[in-house]
Amino acid sequence: MKLQLYYNPRSSYSENQLQALTRHLNLPDVVLPFWGQRKRVPVYRIVRLEGEGNYTVLHFSDGTQLIVSLTLKKLEGRLPSEIFVRPHKKNIINLLYLQEIHPDKNMMISLTNGVDLEVSRRKAGQFLKVVSQFQQELLPLTAFYATA
Repeated sequence: MKLQLYYNPRSSYSENQLQALTRHLNLPDVVLPFWGQRKRVPVYRIVRLEGEGNYTVLHFSDGTQLIVSLTLKKLEGRLPSEIFVRPHKKNIINLLYLQEIHPDKNMMISLTNGVDLEVSRRKAGQFLKVVSQFQQELLPLTAFYATA
């Protein structure tokens, strides 16, 4: 059984639509350490973050990746909680790129870039609550910017 979250997949957003949505929500860029300097990254481009020990791999909407020397826990505090949620101890996802929830025995989610991730049993209730809140508050905005 699959629960379809969105009628239009998030990959249908253009760069301009994502920028407009980011400005409307007043989402800040995240500053990341990278090779002895700091790099400013717009949060709307981040699809998910994957923890690898003391490092974090950021997966972007264009398919690129960036490894930073920060733990997932430290980065979680820097990200806007309106659109980022942690479904598992190893991943943080951007709800703008969430496509489906598969509420079977082991709850799985699908992202618009084709990645499937598991939602931990302990975090499943909180995860569904955050997704529901996102749908009620922000989905009308995302639908508006999808047609803009």
